[in-house]
Amino acid sequence: MAIITPRHMPRRTFLRGTLGGAALSVGLPFLDVFLNTSGTALAATGGPLPQRFGTWFFGCGMNPARWNPAETGADWALTPELQPIAAVRSRMNVLSGFSVLLNGEANQVHRTGVFGSLCGGAPKTADSVEGPTLDVLISDQIGTRTRFRSLEMAATGSARDTVSLRDVSSVNAAEPSALALYNRIFGAGFTDPNAADFTPDSGTLLRKSVLSVVAEDRQRLERQLGSSDRARLDQYFTALRQLEQQLALQLQKPPPLAACRVPESAPEALPADTEIGNVRRNHELMAQTLALALACDQTRVFNMVFSDRASSLRMPGSADTHHTLTHEEPRDSELGYQPGATYFVLQSMEAWASFVATLDAIPEGDGTLLDNCLVMAHSETSEANTHSVVGLPFMLAGTAGGRMKTGLHLNGTGESASRVGLTVQQLMGLNVGQWGTDQNQTDRAITELFS
Repeated sequence: MAIITPRHMPRRTFLRGTLGGAALSVGLPFLDVFLNTSGTALAATGGPLPQRFGTWFFGCGMNPARWNPAETGADWALTPELQPIAAVRSRMNVLSGFSVLLNGEANQVHRTGVFGSLCGGAPKTADSVEGPTLDVLISDQIGTRTRFRSLEMAATGSARDTVSLRDVSSVNAAEPSALALYNRIFGAGFTDPNAADFTPDSGTLLRKSVLSVVAEDRQRLERQLGSSDRARLDQYFTALRQLEQQLALQLQKPPPLAACRVPESAPEALPADTEIGNVRRNHELMAQTLALALACDQTRVFNMVFSDRASSLRMPGSADTHHTLTHEEPRDSELGYQPGATYFVLQSMEAWASFVATLDAIPEGDGTLLDNCLVMAHSETSEANTHSVVGLPFMLAGTAGGRMKTGLHLNGTGESASRVGLTVQQLMGLNVGQWGTDQNQTDRAITELFS
């Protein structure tokens, strides 16, 4: 049997082991040994590092006067509601002023904005969609050679909270928990996200971690790697181990207290509800798991829902959701906005910044994982109080493998959001010159974003 040297090690090298008699394999990040000498292409084929596309959705929009920057170009000042993205602003672009043009159709509230943006045309009825969504179009091109064509996640804990579909009868359900996502990617089996009853299969995680199963194969691999690749592999497995430990803690019964009664059943990994703290924690763990899946080339397309359409986010102990506050909370006469509803806007922006930073923290090639991603953050409305689809908020993070400039604010001045969708497709290498339907059809990409 030929000995595999670092110079000839194939990209599709896996670590393997067995668990309960079942074969298990773990993918590896893009180590230097897989790349050319400059860290920009795969050594075996000369092809570039894989490019990834994702969407990141947050419900109930923002306050335009507090979110939209006044200046365009590179020298724009952070507005009050964009302050949370300060640390990652240079790694992304802010797009304001792009709208879904209604073409005489009724605004299907909490639907027209999101699917008009993702499908290039305003839905004509409350149950219609001009599908497929952008992620499906892109996965048809770049998602056919990975284990998962795409991954959908909902930090809200509901598989129904998804914005990905091919048509109204072919909707991609979301993974509702970080543990389910972890077991689907790194566990011995798969979880059906379409099942009527969802119970996370935590057995694999509790009996034996993935890292323990492949430990012997890992040691064999490390003996064949150079020092930089060993360091990168150690960083990767340290992150994976930390994630396993974080998820395992959520499955353990807390230590007994004299005044506490043991619940009749064990707690779930995380509460499947929309209390903001639980959503933020679920989102954080999902982002970490997704980053590892992308680094291992398990998928190249993803969709993360931070909060659902008509956002159900709420404070602990409160029945008032973000959505109800946008309609029922009085505007503060001195502030000029609804402080309770605006709190959730800021929470959304903090979560988005954290998501971008998570992708940017993983080294890949001569840059980071984020450099080889294009992630589009968006919402279904601008000002939720009026359900407006004029001036929708968009943010584009990453550089799509160096194809996109970053650090810019661009104002669409009321033009169709289809320009954003067309631009995203072209940045991802799709051969498309025109996109959208009816009044939203366009052949004008946002060329200012192209490197």
